[in-house]
Amino acid sequence: MNTYIYMVRHGDSPKQGIERTRELTQKGMSDAKIVTDLLKKENIDSVVSSPYLRSVQTVEGISQYIGQPVVIEEDLKERIFSSGNKRISDGELGPILKKSFDDPNFAVKGGESNAECQKRAISVLNTILNTYEGKNIVIGTHGAIMTLMMGYYDSRFDLPFLHSTSKPDIYRMEFKGLGFMGVERMWK
Repeated sequence: MNTYIYMVRHGDSPKQGIERTRELTQKGMSDAKIVTDLLKKENIDSVVSSPYLRSVQTVEGISQYIGQPVVIEEDLKERIFSSGNKRISDGELGPILKKSFDDPNFAVKGGESNAECQKRAISVLNTILNTYEGKNIVIGTHGAIMTLMMGYYDSRFDLPFLHSTSKPDIYRMEFKGLGFMGVERMWK
């Protein structure tokens, strides 16, 4: 029996603010309703999310639909890019991402590397796969950490892939046990 993981990248959120508490914009909230409608057809069993508010808001509609609370997993938070808790600008982020994908062990002072982020995320994903084997699980997530989780299984999920994703975005990953079988984009 296969397990399906639905990676849901959060919807549009303000460009400024505190990482943990940034909410969705009006567009993000509108798109979250579309995410819910798409996932209603997938027989979702459980919803797990990053603790960041924008991720929770993006998947809470499907959680309410199935009558289950969103399970918060701290280690599914976005990659830590700097020592501060405010969003860094796109201008600062671009070079950091480039260096990080060129050298998975690169990190700015106070931040974490792609390798460190991927390790914590895959640990959580393996726990989810073991706990919910044979089920359909939604994961509310972020662009970089989602790319790193998917890239763990398939090197096509790299920096150009990250830049090609949208907010929101949905990818259905198929697993047999802990073995990765494939992925399909669901957000059009």
